[in-house]
Amino acid sequence: MDPHLPQTIDAYLERVGAAVPARADAPALRELQLRHLLTVPFENLSIHLGEDMVLAEDSLLDKIVAGRRGGFCYELNGAFAVLLRALGFRVTLLQARVHSDDGRLGIPYDHMALRVETDDGTGPWLADVGFGDHARHPLALDDRTDQEDPGGVFRITPIAAGGGEDFGDLDVLCDGKPRLRLETRPRVLADFRAGAWYHRTSPDSHFTRAPVCSRCTDDGRITLTGRKLLTTVGTERRETPLESDEEVLAAYREHFGVRLDRLPVNSDLR
Repeated sequence: MDPHLPQTIDAYLERVGAAVPARADAPALRELQLRHLLTVPFENLSIHLGEDMVLAEDSLLDKIVAGRRGGFCYELNGAFAVLLRALGFRVTLLQARVHSDDGRLGIPYDHMALRVETDDGTGPWLADVGFGDHARHPLALDDRTDQEDPGGVFRITPIAAGGGEDFGDLDVLCDGKPRLRLETRPRVLADFRAGAWYHRTSPDSHFTRAPVCSRCTDDGRITLTGRKLLTTVGTERRETPLESDEEVLAAYREHFGVRLDRLPVNSDLR
């Protein structure tokens, strides 16, 4: 672990625009998740810049805090877990598989999410800053009713094995559609290395197909994919083509705080 962790945590909080919470309670968790989503982008640029991705806490903090970059689930939720633990929250890493639109499930360790316990007797909470357009607020992990969120209406339902025996997996639904299949067994960061390797190298992974950088805004979402800047406000969607390399690099800086000296391109990491 970084020997300068207290200073790193201060810098992390400064990046997301948050103060040290007075208490590791549910309102503080809610505020930290929302601020993280608004400031730290979901992005796969390392894949297309030919950069390595190291699943170690020091490396993740260095990228997101010192480098002022974003990442995808393993990086974002991995770093967020370090921040939360340093602030007094109890955090468990959970693995999940993503439901595709055609009903198929992704690979094991397709996604990382966080089980968070607070000191106010609420929860446990499902926190996630690494799934792109998803719940903006933590979800009550043991609640089986509809949970209203700016990102939609979420419901967490148990998955039963044959004969009705519950084996602990949970489906996370958004607006009635399955989004994640969550395993409740605790995991450690190293467990996700195979999933991260797959997503940064496989032609079947959507992360290898094009560079994407995206974050929440107060009233929607902004995404840069290739040379297209997509802005969503409510149900309105606007697409702005970017003609030059300079325009694309400027968009990374202005909308995401990401400063690059070259454009991400499709790097063949296979």
